[in-house]
Amino acid sequence: MKKIRPLGRMVVSVNGTSLFKVCMLLFVGLVMTFLLSGILTSLKPEYRISSDSFHTLSDHLAGEVYVHILGMENRYFTGAAKGEIAPPSISGLLFKVATSINPDDPRSLLGRELPGFSIFDSEILVAGEGTNYTNVPMESAPPTEVLANEREASIESLEAIDKIAQGSKSDPSVLTTGDRKVVYIYHTHTTESYLPLLKDASKPSQAFHSKVNVTLVGDMLGKELESRGVGASVDKTNVQDQLKKAGWKYSKSYTASRQVVETAMAANKDMQYLIDIHRDVLRKKNTTISLQNKNYAKIAFVVGGDNPHSEKNEILAKELHNLFEKKFPGLSRGVIKKKGAGTNGIFNQDLSASAMLLEVGGVDNNLEELKNTSAAIAEVISQYYWDAEKVNAEPEAEKK
Repeated sequence: MKKIRPLGRMVVSVNGTSLFKVCMLLFVGLVMTFLLSGILTSLKPEYRISSDSFHTLSDHLAGEVYVHILGMENRYFTGAAKGEIAPPSISGLLFKVATSINPDDPRSLLGRELPGFSIFDSEILVAGEGTNYTNVPMESAPPTEVLANEREASIESLEAIDKIAQGSKSDPSVLTTGDRKVVYIYHTHTTESYLPLLKDASKPSQAFHSKVNVTLVGDMLGKELESRGVGASVDKTNVQDQLKKAGWKYSKSYTASRQVVETAMAANKDMQYLIDIHRDVLRKKNTTISLQNKNYAKIAFVVGGDNPHSEKNEILAKELHNLFEKKFPGLSRGVIKKKGAGTNGIFNQDLSASAMLLEVGGVDNNLEELKNTSAAIAEVISQYYWDAEKVNAEPEAEKK
C-alpha cells in the first residue's frame, strides 16, 4: 500500500526550500556587492565609502524619515504625526544611496555628465533677495594673456589708491580696541578686479589686475573698521605671485593664502575675525542695489561645505546676513555653501570659527559702489563685534 506523506510536512519542506533559496540569493548578492566594491575602490579611490558619505546622506534625509524610524519603537511619534506627513519612500531612499542621485535635484545627475557643471554644485543656506541657483557666486581664473598684457588702470582708480593710503580719521567718542588688530583682511584671489577700474575693459575675462583689484576693497574696509574703533590689519600679499614661485596652478590659491594667514595668526594673538575678500564674476544686475539713493555692490557669504567645522562658520555668516537685512535690506545675497570636486570646499575656514569669505560686488561694480559697500560692511561687523564684546564682558562683571 502506497504511503501518503502528511500535508503539513510537505508544506514545511516546500517552505524550507523557499527559505533556503532566499538565503542563498541574499548571500550571493552580498558577495557580489563586496566584489564589485572591491574592484571599484581598487580602480578609483573616490569610489570608496567613507564616514563623510553617511554624514552627507543623513544631512539630506527629511525629518519625517527619523520620525518614522522612531515610530517603529514608540508609536507615539507616528501617532502624533498621523495625517500630517506621509511615510518615507524606501525605494527613493535606496535609489539615492545606491546612485548618489537625488530625483528632486537634476543637478545631481547633470553635474556628472556636463563639463564645468560642477561649479553649480552649491547649496543656498539662506537666500537673499533675488538669489537662486542661477546666480550663486562663481569663481573664475584669470586668463594667462590678461595678466601678461595687463591693461592700464583708470586715473580715478589710481587716485583712490592714494586717498585710501592716507587713511581716515576715527571718531574719538566711539569704543576702540586700541592697538589690538582683531580683524584680519586678506585676498586669496588677489588679482580679481572690476571693469570700471580698468581702461578699455568690457569683458568679465578682462577684470583682472596685479595692483588695482580687490585689495582696494580690503583697504577701504580696513579703514572703515578702524574709524569705528575696530582694529584691522589688511594683508595685500599677491597670492598669485606666491603660486608662480611655488610652481602651483590657480586651483592651489587657497593653499598659498593659507600659509599667509597661518603666519599672521602666529604673529598676532589678538586676531579674532578672518575675512577673505573676493569679487564675483556675475554682471551688474545681480550684484548691485540702490538703497536710500545710494548704489551699493551686493555681497554674498560663502561657506566651505567640506570644512569639518563648517557649522560654526555657517552660524557666523547667518547672523551677519540677518544683521545686514535689518540695517541694509537686500544688500546681502545670502549664505551659500560650496563643496565637492568643482571647488575648494574649505576656504581656510577651518582655521577659525570666525572666518568668512565675502564676495563683494561683481565685475561691473564701480568705485563708488564698492566704497559704499565697504562702509556698510564695516558698520555691520563693528556692531556685531561690540555686541559680542558686551555679552562676553557680562559674565566677567558678574564674577566681580
